[in-house]
Amino acid sequence: MIRPTIATVSLAAIQQNLRAIQALVGRPSGAEAPSPALAGPPPRLARPTPPQVIAVVKANAYGHGAPEVGLALERAGAAMLACADIEEGVALRDAGVGIPILVFGALSVSDLSGLFEHGLTPTVSTPAAARALDDAAGARGVRIGCHLKIDTGMNRLGFRHDNLTRTMPPLLASRHLRIDAVYTHFATADVPESPFLDEQRARFDRATAALGAMGLTGVRRHAANSAALLRDAGTWYDWVRPGLLLYGIVPPPLAAADLALGPALSLSSRIVAVKGVRAGEGAGYGLRWRADGPRTIAIVPAGYADGLDTRFGGRASVLVRGRRVPIVGAVSMDMITIDVTGLEIAPGDEVVIIGRQGEAAITAREVAGEIGSIPWEVLCHLGSRIQRTYGPAV
Repeated sequence: MIRPTIATVSLAAIQQNLRAIQALVGRPSGAEAPSPALAGPPPRLARPTPPQVIAVVKANAYGHGAPEVGLALERAGAAMLACADIEEGVALRDAGVGIPILVFGALSVSDLSGLFEHGLTPTVSTPAAARALDDAAGARGVRIGCHLKIDTGMNRLGFRHDNLTRTMPPLLASRHLRIDAVYTHFATADVPESPFLDEQRARFDRATAALGAMGLTGVRRHAANSAALLRDAGTWYDWVRPGLLLYGIVPPPLAAADLALGPALSLSSRIVAVKGVRAGEGAGYGLRWRADGPRTIAIVPAGYADGLDTRFGGRASVLVRGRRVPIVGAVSMDMITIDVTGLEIAPGDEVVIIGRQGEAAITAREVAGEIGSIPWEVLCHLGSRIQRTYGPAV
């Protein structure tokens, strides 16, 4: 049995989004710069070869299903996948992914055996992680390739950009660690009014120059997440790391007028009951909504256990018979109530929570805006009990 609340994922859309990003970063230099600043992505800088794409599939591919999405991205030409931790990387390998897989997360308190057994590429982001990885590789008598993360101001993981002469010598002297790439992460790429993106980029350039002076040469660099990829071609370096863009969503508040993206996920359910309520009557826990007159409501079997945010009640809408109708009352664990007054509806009718129905559409970015959230959260919260069905890859 398939529950009536299902997520439908278009693998072909994800592949096409990857190709659109590849085309963007591969455009010849001299392309006209966009205006105003948010109208679209900048022209790429002249490079011997265009950047390659590290496709980010952490958090179950942003709720889309990492094994299926990872394989589709590999077939579409992604140079590498990236995930949050070793367990996510092992799941990708178990699914049959063969291209390199970068593990973003900290390693100092992890069981590192999965890195070696499944051929994963670790990130070295702290002295403790470097020591743990060096010891593990030494015990196995191997030399493991890794990426080095530099903290340029986000102050999460990474070696401080201004303290490398002190922290790097032990790492660079290791006989068991081979640094294949250096990267950083931007804190304000999706905040256009902030100048900190430029400051972080400058810090990263100085840090990589300092590493070169210490003997670390010939390594590749990457820094650009989805927002930075759109805002500043100077952040593209050798690889770019799109996440949200792969799934057809532009990070708010940015725009990308000349990047042809298609939403990859739709979330739908079915009406299971219809009833009338009288003026003054309420519905749901706390009776937070009360009818101002005779109304018709419908019950939909999708709730916060499926990942619908409790803030949906009274703010978000769904699509029924091609029309927007509001979610009323509290979001329950397993159900929502919608106001369908004036519509000819019946149990079994489709309800679209995210996606398209007829000429109308509701996007994850729109839903996030309605509830004061972000599209990453809306997608990643989709629960494990939601059945995911996949359109074929190409």
